[in-house]
Amino acid sequence: MKLYSVIFKDNGKSYYFNGDDNLKKDDYVIVETERGQQYGKINNVLNDNPSEDKYKNIIRKSNEDDKEIYYNLIKEGNEALNKCKDLVKNLELNMNVISADFTFDRSQLLFCFVSDERVDFRELARKLASIYHTRIELRQIGARDKAKEIGGVGICGERICCGRFLNHIDAISMNMAKNQNLALNPSKINGLCGRLLCCLQYEDENYLECSKGMPNLGDEVNTPSGKGTVVNVDILNRKCKVLVGSNKEEIIIGNNEKRSTK
Repeated sequence: MKLYSVIFKDNGKSYYFNGDDNLKKDDYVIVETERGQQYGKINNVLNDNPSEDKYKNIIRKSNEDDKEIYYNLIKEGNEALNKCKDLVKNLELNMNVISADFTFDRSQLLFCFVSDERVDFRELARKLASIYHTRIELRQIGARDKAKEIGGVGICGERICCGRFLNHIDAISMNMAKNQNLALNPSKINGLCGRLLCCLQYEDENYLECSKGMPNLGDEVNTPSGKGTVVNVDILNRKCKVLVGSNKEEIIIGNNEKRSTK
């Protein structure tokens, strides 16, 4: 028996399951979860599992019939999403439903939605249950989760991090932007979700390490050309631009380097 890491959506969160030794990475499998059976993909094979009772089991490797069922469930989920949106409109609920997913065994239908307030969706849940005859769950998610679900391209020109590889996002603060000498302009430091960029968090430690011993903007420093004022700091390259003397000569110092930039 081995321990396998399984994902249910591309670049989604990894979950761990026990399975037979004959499974390998990129195999599609049917697994048992708290929500019911799910169709997933093995994205990593771990060592022999010493704590088999801690995790649920991989039921079996999937086959072509399972694949067809899975794609039909995606289609039915999209139809359920459109139906739910119509019901939300008729019930005049302040919520934006963004996804609908059946479990593989159809034991549950999960709707994810965003809203700026708490929503009484009991009547909506009753109507949905009467249509689909399965357990209905409506889950309110945040702006970051919405961005991860929908995807998109960030200001860097790459696919957004949460939709590409991030499985977990720690707390992100404005101090991280300050540590990286970024202009505190929402259009520059906020992502598609309207929250602070995810990359501020996982780049922060490197910036803090590189900034040790570096002057701050506006500091007076001594240079080979005399005393000057720091007007720009390049943290990662550990260099700074300094205005020196009455003629405001610009020089770059750092890494034992001095270069005039008249």
